[in-house]
Amino acid sequence: MSYSQTLSDRLDSLQAANGDVLRVTSGDRTYEGTLMPHHDFSDPDVLVLKLKSGYNVGIRIDGADGIELVQRPEAPIRKQKEKTVAGDKPRIAIIGTGGTIASFVDYRTGAVHPALSTDALVSQVPELGDLAEIDSKVLFSIFSENMAPQHWQELALAVANELNKGAEAVLIPHGTDTMGYTAAALSFMLGEIPRPVILVGAQRSSDRPSSDAASNLLAAARFAIEQDVAEVCVLMHDSPSDDSFAVHFGTRVRKMHTSRRDAFHSINVAPLANISPGGVAVNHPHRRKGDVKVEARIGLEKDVVLLQYFPGMRPWHFERAISGSHGAVVAGSGLGHVNKEMVEFISKAIYGGTPVVMTSQCLNGATNLGVYDTGRDLLKAGVITVDDMLPETAYVKLMWSLANSDDVAKTMRTPIANEMSERREMHV
Repeated sequence: MSYSQTLSDRLDSLQAANGDVLRVTSGDRTYEGTLMPHHDFSDPDVLVLKLKSGYNVGIRIDGADGIELVQRPEAPIRKQKEKTVAGDKPRIAIIGTGGTIASFVDYRTGAVHPALSTDALVSQVPELGDLAEIDSKVLFSIFSENMAPQHWQELALAVANELNKGAEAVLIPHGTDTMGYTAAALSFMLGEIPRPVILVGAQRSSDRPSSDAASNLLAAARFAIEQDVAEVCVLMHDSPSDDSFAVHFGTRVRKMHTSRRDAFHSINVAPLANISPGGVAVNHPHRRKGDVKVEARIGLEKDVVLLQYFPGMRPWHFERAISGSHGAVVAGSGLGHVNKEMVEFISKAIYGGTPVVMTSQCLNGATNLGVYDTGRDLLKAGVITVDDMLPETAYVKLMWSLANSDDVAKTMRTPIANEMSERREMHV
């Protein structure tokens, strides 16, 4: 959407362009700041100025409001670098999916929209062009709550294609709310990979002064190029600082805060790596870079449910939820428990051919059904336990196992992508 004809004419009369400093008088208030680009979700009568404080303000302009040109910059701000010519620089593929990292604020309503193209996002990080040849494209432009298994499958194929074409890394800007699910899905579907696949997000949209979008993307690129790591990972800030990050295994990470920059934590293990001004500390053994060809196994059984046990849960709650489903993951209490009434119905579901996997809603620690009577009854019924695997990771793995394995129980209990371990560390 462009400016309205009236506002466009006024800006043209001043020969005002993005990056110019304007003074706008609206009612009894005066604003002075840098004219920001007018994006697709901007109201046609709204100007967006970046104030000296660093914050942006949207101002609705009517005929009575004054607009003055104060200053022109010597050079355009945030000029997009031209793509580097293939040569001695490695090629990084960036596959956009949407989310806050690729979003702008609509200053008419205050809403955030996934409106920024991947090329525009990359242009905000000109340092990327100094590191690598950047090849960017948009696969989806959605918030992560709208990601579904079919998106994971399409994304896995796109990633495999880029890796097989020789990309040094694939970076995936992604919404943070369900990034852990996507990372787990890619971990299982891609299998052994020759180069890193790193999902990055942002807790604040790209046009906000406090945005973590550019720093996360740049840190991911540097890590991918400089470190001998070939894993599916999530990279986000691990402190409020601008230059401190954690790299998490894609099957071990969870968003633990709604809005903080350092919302993402590895569960039961230390992060794969920590990045600070002092350097990179790699904390775990990991796959190293190689020449393997990626053969994505994207089959998923989509009729799987993830349930959380709660006090007072009745058997028919469970029965209704799994009716017609081909698998169920239950996040039980404590060591992996449900009430006694539930055991009979779980046993009935398993006898009918529906695998039931038990995890713990505690997150830290592992399931252990051998301690109490109810747990032992669940084991007798055939419930599959998965040690310290996250409930959402177990959900994704069960979907994948049902479509790719003849022995679902064995596959679920066998570590494939760092999703479980015997030794655990408390990281919250």
